[in-house]
Amino acid sequence: MASQSTKLSISSREVSNSRSTRRLRRQGQVPGVLYGGDDDAMPFAVDERELRHALAARGAVVELELGGEATPAVLKDAQRHPVRGHTMHVDFLRVNLNVAIHSVVALELVGGDDAPGTIEGGVLEHVTREVNIEALPNDIPERLQVDVSSMQINDTLTLSAVTAPDGVTILDDLDETVVATLTPPKLQADLEALDEEAALEQETELVGEGEAPAADEGDAGAGDSDGGDAADESSE
Repeated sequence: MASQSTKLSISSREVSNSRSTRRLRRQGQVPGVLYGGDDDAMPFAVDERELRHALAARGAVVELELGGEATPAVLKDAQRHPVRGHTMHVDFLRVNLNVAIHSVVALELVGGDDAPGTIEGGVLEHVTREVNIEALPNDIPERLQVDVSSMQINDTLTLSAVTAPDGVTILDDLDETVVATLTPPKLQADLEALDEEAALEQETELVGEGEAPAADEGDAGAGDSDGGDAADESSE
C-alpha cells in the first residue's frame, strides 16, 4: 500500500478548440481536467513525461501542484492513442484522504507454474483481471495477488479465495466472480479435435467414392449412344 503521494506539477489552461489541443500535444503536454469535491472543474495541462512517471509510481494518490498549492487526486480516466499508445487526455478526481472511495485495481495470479494442474499439462486461464474495491485513498493497493499454486485440473477459483488487505473491501460478488480456471491439457483437446476432423474427411471421401460409379455408368451410356450413332452413320 501507499503511504506517500506522488507529486505532479500542472499548469492551468483555457478550454480551447481541437487545433489548440493538438498544438498542446505537439509541445509534449497532455490536456486534463480536475473535478470533484466542492470546487469547479479545472482544465489543466501536464508534461507528458512527468505524467507517465507519476502514473507508474506506487500508490493511487497523486498530489497535483499548481501555484504552490497541492490537491490530492486519483486518476479516473485516461484516453490513449489507439495506435501509438501514448496518453491523449486525463481526468483526475479530487479526494479527501480521510474518506473512503471506490477504485479499480488489478488482480495478479501468483504460483501458477507450481500448480499441480499446470505441472500435469493443464491450461491456466486468467478470467477476471480487475476488481472493484473501496478503501481510503492512501490505502488503495497497486494490485491484489491471488495464490493459484494449489489448483488442480478442472478447478475454478472465485473472488472468495482472494484475501484483501486491512482497510480494503472488495465490492464484486465473491462467490460468482471467477478469477481463474485450470482446464485439461490443450494439446490433448487439439488432438481429439484433429481426430474428429480426420474422421469427418474420411467419411466424406467414402461418400464421394460411392457416388463415382453412378457417374461412370452415365458416362459409359453416353459413350454407347455416340458409338451407335456413329455405326448408323457408317451403315448409311
